Amino acid sequence: MFSKACEYAIKASIYIARQSLQQKRVNVKEVSQSIDAPVAFTAKILQQLCRENILESVRGQQGGFVFDITKQKEITIFHLVRIFDGDGLFTQCGLGLQKCSAENPCPVHDDFKVVREKLLEMTQKHSLYDLGLKTESGLAWLK
Repeated sequence: MFSKACEYAIKASIYIARQSLQQKRVNVKEVSQSIDAPVAFTAKILQQLCRENILESVRGQQGGFVFDITKQKEITIFHLVRIFDGDGLFTQCGLGLQKCSAENPCPVHDDFKVVREKLLEMTQKHSLYDLGLKTESGLAWLK
């Protein structure tokens, strides 16, 4: 449902959130290995997250990526989906029709509306802080 870039951004953000909870900074290679993503692709995704002021990048020997705990509590999956995939998943027709609406519905309009609403609810409900805690406690994992 999400693009590869979006999936990797979500997993990378959760991983970095988890490491940041332990006061650790992580490098691109460590992130890419932890989420099973190519290093170059991971680097581009992390750069985008830094440009969007979600992650921070610290240069130098003790450098790496870090995710401020206050931001972790504010940022949800929804924010990342909007950055990497836009709003289309939450607004567009399930069949890709341009003129689908309540007045001019496609054959799956009513069913897909429920899916879009549940997806929107799910992506807005979980902060990256909550998801980082889930993986840290062993209740969820990223691989």
